[in-house]
Amino acid sequence: MKKITLFLVAVLMSGITYGQFHIGPQIGYTASKLSYKGSDISNGLKHNMLVGVFMRIGKKIYVQPEVNYMTQGSVFKFPLIGGSSSVVEQNVNLKSIQVPLSIGWQFVNLKIIKLRVFGGATANFIVDKTIDTKNGSPKDYLLPQDFNNIQWQYQLGVGVDILMFALDVKYYGGINDLFNGTVKYDGASHSVTGASNVFEVTLGWKIL
Repeated sequence: MKKITLFLVAVLMSGITYGQFHIGPQIGYTASKLSYKGSDISNGLKHNMLVGVFMRIGKKIYVQPEVNYMTQGSVFKFPLIGGSSSVVEQNVNLKSIQVPLSIGWQFVNLKIIKLRVFGGATANFIVDKTIDTKNGSPKDYLLPQDFNNIQWQYQLGVGVDILMFALDVKYYGGINDLFNGTVKYDGASHSVTGASNVFEVTLGWKIL
C-alpha cells in the first residue's frame, strides 16, 4: 500500500510539472459477483455504491490513477446438508480500498464531448469482511479469514467527457484467487477457487 501511495504522489507531481492533468471526486454504482468454482454452489450479484477521487494525466493518450472506497459481495447458496429442507445462505460483504490504474486513448474530441477507451489493472485492499449466515452454523461454511486480503483485477472500459464531467463504464475481472485455501461446507474441507468480477459506472467531476 505504501509503494502504491508513493507512486500516485509521483504521478501527481509529474502532472503538475507538465500542466496536463485533471483531478476531482467521483461517485459510482457497482454490481459485483464473487464467483465460487463449485458445481453445487450458486451465487448472485450484489449492488453497491462507491466514492473516491481520480486524477488524469495527459490528453489524447492519458494515465488515470484512482482511489475509491467500495463494497462488493455476493449471496452464496449451499446445498442441503444432512437431509435438511433449508438451503444455507451466506451474505458476503467485502469493503475495500480500490486502487485502479488505467491507460486510455481519447479517440473523439468534439470540444464539448470527448470519447475514450481505456484498460489497466486494479488492486483491492480488503479492509472489512462480514458474512451473514442463514439456516446454518457460520463455522461450517465460509469464514472471513477464507478470503485473501488483496485482490488483483484487470479492467476495461469506455468513457465520455461532457464539459467538466467524466462518465466511465468499466468491467473488472479477477486475476488472483479470491480464496486463500480450503473452506468448509457439507461437513468437510474443500479446496476451492474463485474470482471477483465487478461491473462499475462512475461519474467524476474535474474540479481542476
